[in-house]
Amino acid sequence: MANLVAMLRLPGNLKSTQWQILAGPVIILLILSMMVLPLPAFILDLLFTFNIALSIMVLLVAMFTQRTLEFAAFPTILLFTTLLRLALNIASTRIILLEGHTGAGAAGKVVEAFGHFLVGGNFAIGIVVFIILVIINFMVITKGAGRIAEVGARFVLDGMPGKQMAIDADLNAGLIGEEEAKKRRTEVTQEADFYGSMDGASKFVRGDAVAGLLIMAINIIGGLLVGVVQHGMPVGHAAESYTLLTIGDGLVAQIPALVISTAAGVIVTRVATDQDVGEQMVGQLFNNPRVMVLSAAVLGLLGMVPGMPNFVFLLFTAALLGLAWWMRGREQQAPAAPAPVVQQDNPQAVEATWSDVQLEDSLGMEVGYRLIPMVDMQQDGELLGRIRSIRKKFAQDLGFLPPVVHIRDNMDLPPARYRILMKGVEIGSGEAYPGRWLAINPGTAAGSLPGEPTVDPAFGLAAIWIESALKEQAQIQGFTVVEASTVVATHLNHLIAQYSAELFGRQEAQQLLERVSKELPKLTEDLVPGVVTLTTLHKVLQNLLAEKVPIRDMRTILETLAEHAPVQNDPHELTSVVRVALGRAITQQWFPGNDEVQVIGLDTALERLLLQALQG
Repeated sequence: MANLVAMLRLPGNLKSTQWQILAGPVIILLILSMMVLPLPAFILDLLFTFNIALSIMVLLVAMFTQRTLEFAAFPTILLFTTLLRLALNIASTRIILLEGHTGAGAAGKVVEAFGHFLVGGNFAIGIVVFIILVIINFMVITKGAGRIAEVGARFVLDGMPGKQMAIDADLNAGLIGEEEAKKRRTEVTQEADFYGSMDGASKFVRGDAVAGLLIMAINIIGGLLVGVVQHGMPVGHAAESYTLLTIGDGLVAQIPALVISTAAGVIVTRVATDQDVGEQMVGQLFNNPRVMVLSAAVLGLLGMVPGMPNFVFLLFTAALLGLAWWMRGREQQAPAAPAPVVQQDNPQAVEATWSDVQLEDSLGMEVGYRLIPMVDMQQDGELLGRIRSIRKKFAQDLGFLPPVVHIRDNMDLPPARYRILMKGVEIGSGEAYPGRWLAINPGTAAGSLPGEPTVDPAFGLAAIWIESALKEQAQIQGFTVVEASTVVATHLNHLIAQYSAELFGRQEAQQLLERVSKELPKLTEDLVPGVVTLTTLHKVLQNLLAEKVPIRDMRTILETLAEHAPVQNDPHELTSVVRVALGRAITQQWFPGNDEVQVIGLDTALERLLLQALQG
């Protein structure tokens, strides 16, 4: 019920009340009371109307959801609605057998309307309509939805390892935070639970359809016995009265059941996009004028066949042609992209200045023209946002902010190629294909995929560039599937970590010292430049980064330098004492969760001999 309230956008004060907590227990008590207590006809009318309204609400919520997990409570709602219909069948059966001899209105106005007006008061027609509804519900919709839920649950479970690995890869690359990773892992688990629940919940509806047939037969036979034996009614009159009441009772229960089954089919067959089902259907059915023209041609030919209702066929032919003409006109009226303004070069020669001297960027990237949309924010390029996340994650992990990545296009590169530069020198390159996905084999993937074989540029693993339609299949087979912008971002993150010592220059050392001085002003004032020069501090920090030691704990580093720098000014010796001071952090980094570390040591004499050989 809470999901229904949220999806229907009810006012905030209504959603915040405590009645949602009691919704489940109240419904259970209501169902039990309907099974045990005799209900008057007026109450039955209210409950039947509520059942119809509830089924319509569930269908509309299913139509307007954009993602399956937005209606994760659907299996539970399916159970409650099934129990509600069965309880209504029990209550209506009781009142039909008790009061059926009094006339057509014995079970209420709703049952009377469904038994008389909808089937014309003919119980034979009513039985046929009822059986057709049960067959549609049982053999078509419910069976199909159950099969889709079963296959979906299997695919989701098979694809869980690949999805989890993709989440871990994004987290390790700094593309997402810890909270976002937890959220995605929870969604993966909830999706598997949902399809597993739907696989079982579909059995409720199938059982309800079978129960409806049995209840109808029992009501007719029981009504004949009660009417003829207890009330002395003629057999024909008893058969007509009780059969019409039974048919009305069955129809008023099976029509909401059919609506709920349709909602189940909508939920399990939808594809997760930013559009609801209605927008998807209209947008994809009516987006091609040629389809409308061909459909109109077929209808026009059928309309010319003798004996056919020519007016109806030709009417729809004209409607489809008009729709095609309107769609083609809308496409032609789409605003064209403005032509780029070409600026003419100034014919007058300009004197060269020092501003013409271009300094090399500390970190840069060049992309081919096909990769330009990935770095263009106006075209929803995601790479710039991922690079910002990488720099932030790197600063949190290693302790300094890497240089800004300057991105430019290079028409000399192949269209799908990119280069990563450090101080103007290439340190890595690769290829990326926007719109495709890179399926990386972590060593445990089964089978092969159609696509372009390649190698993961960051870690050198075997990979394949695949189309979007093969993404789910690749995850099921155990591949780690990432999009093109993630491939480039992960490669960049790997190279920044690999060359972190070279990226940490004097400018970064000065900025880091200024940042620390805001937290530890007294320590930095006494240490730099009085005891340790900025050059020595920079060299010590650079040595630590070269050994993959984070420099986040600047307090320990500066205090250790303040203690040993007055008697030792060699950067390498100072690095050694700082390394010892950071021993706990280093061992936790390389041996997490281990209380003991297994090491091999050299004999003192052998160690001295090796040192003399290195120094000599």
